[in-house]
Amino acid sequence: MEHDPFYLEAMDESFGGQVDYAQLIKLYDDETGRYAGAEKRRISGYPDPDLITTAHVERHNLTLRMSVRRFTRRTNAHSKKVENHAYALALYFVFYNFCRPHSALGGWTPAMEAGLTDRVHDLRWIVQMVNDAAPKPKRGPYKKQVPDLLPVC
Repeated sequence: MEHDPFYLEAMDESFGGQVDYAQLIKLYDDETGRYAGAEKRRISGYPDPDLITTAHVERHNLTLRMSVRRFTRRTNAHSKKVENHAYALALYFVFYNFCRPHSALGGWTPAMEAGLTDRVHDLRWIVQMVNDAAPKPKRGPYKKQVPDLLPVC
């Protein structure tokens, strides 16, 4: 299996080759289609072979599917517009990183662990950011109200 050249380019641009990077390639039996093992490949740096795993990304994908209804299988909660899908993902990632404490981080959020904030935020904080970022609708000129004329008897 060949690695994605776009991903390698992004890794190089982001980390300048100063990253330990490897791939875990799952192998399947051609006849039965069943899982037959895995091959670990070093791509750059000096990754620890004992730490090459897909467990973290698979766990995050499960959390994403369970948290965002749009990713639940056999659902009618899909996005008709790609923009709405992107907005749903953005809300999820802001919540996941800034509002949801993680037990693996001792009750901190990933944003706190990364030094981006010093507290756990709440949903009101997200709503306020969305409201602040939303373009204010332009108000048109008011039309003068013409009172209904009553019939004269």
